[in-house]
Amino acid sequence: MNRIPNNHLRVSSGTVLGMQPTYSDDAEVYRSRIQEFIAEHLPANWEGIGSLTGDAKAEFVGHWRQTLSENHFLATMWPTEYGGPGLTVNENVIIAEEFTKAGLPTGGSNDGFGIGMVGNTLIEWGTEEQKKHHLPRILSGEDLWCQGYSEPGAGSDLANLGCRAELDGDEWVLNGQKIWTSSGHLANWIFVLGRTAPEHAKHQGITFFLCPMNQEGIEVRPIVNIAGHSHFNEIFFSNARVPKENVVGQVNGGWAVAMTLLGYERGFGATTTYFRYRAELDRLVEMAQERGRTKDASIRQRLAWCHSKVEIMRWLGQQVLTSFLNGEPPGPKSSIGKLNWSEYHRHVTELSINIIGAEAMVVEGDDAFAAGLGAADAGTPNTTSAWINSFLSARSGTIYAGTSQVQRNIIGERILGLPKEPRADEGPWNETLR
Repeated sequence: MNRIPNNHLRVSSGTVLGMQPTYSDDAEVYRSRIQEFIAEHLPANWEGIGSLTGDAKAEFVGHWRQTLSENHFLATMWPTEYGGPGLTVNENVIIAEEFTKAGLPTGGSNDGFGIGMVGNTLIEWGTEEQKKHHLPRILSGEDLWCQGYSEPGAGSDLANLGCRAELDGDEWVLNGQKIWTSSGHLANWIFVLGRTAPEHAKHQGITFFLCPMNQEGIEVRPIVNIAGHSHFNEIFFSNARVPKENVVGQVNGGWAVAMTLLGYERGFGATTTYFRYRAELDRLVEMAQERGRTKDASIRQRLAWCHSKVEIMRWLGQQVLTSFLNGEPPGPKSSIGKLNWSEYHRHVTELSINIIGAEAMVVEGDDAFAAGLGAADAGTPNTTSAWINSFLSARSGTIYAGTSQVQRNIIGERILGLPKEPRADEGPWNETLR
């Protein structure tokens, strides 16, 4: 199949945010092929991943991952020499858009961490030995990964982390704690940021490690959230061991590696965010109509506000994609999108509870919980349980991947050019802590 060049996204001016990206004819032909693949491999009564719960969902996700692997739709950004199909950015965007519209995952359990984050980072930063060992095991699903970044005292201020790593012969010894580790209870590997030079300035004494979790000295404790789910975990390291060859990049140079990984984490969901929130809002409007709540002018006004926010997501996503195709990294502009969708989701889920009314005190029906994914997946039922779970889970969206306060600081300082906020760890009065 001929590859679609990355410049096959045309941009015209004079519309919202000054641009209206449209795909080329070649790109639309590729889109048709993806739609045909989806139609060929889905059951006839498919409603979306949100319609499945429990074992049925897990079974489908495992089967679907195998289907993607057999048809070269797994790790689509990876070059062919590392087991991927080497697709272009445009092809990846089209796949992500069509899968999202169909309510389909792009991988299996923990693949967002294994393929999307650490796999892409190893391709850029890893040694040949690291790539040869880890990448095939990520693709096969033998190794499942999680992320060891945030700590109780260093969540939003990641560079202030305190997890220590000391060299002992041919191994690094880890001691400390990580928190908010998504899917950590499912993983057998974790990529960890550890402080290897506490005497250096914060960003300069951090190292990026690949750490096996099936060893003494690592304890995983699930955290039950307000919705009753335990997607997040806290992880404790007590003299856990990491071989010297499992350092990615340079010792004390892990900050650059960490930021590369965060770029992959935030970069490729730009255009798909719109589809998920649009589907969720359409479901809310349908429920409001069924309950006769659209006769209320205040409800109509709030729904209109939600519509405008979702449309802004669409244009922000296309703007980020256009910049990316022009060779620009995601940069601080990604904070605008994150702030927009996370704050929006708090408001739209509050509106859902207002529309349900007193019935929201009674939890009924399947919840189709989608952990850590913001909007509910396609096929999620219009039950009180589903909306209450979305309402409770929406609070975490303004915290994980950088709090709303941090996003506003990034926007103010790095986009608007406002003066930086004073920091407690800066200035001559605190030189002893550097």
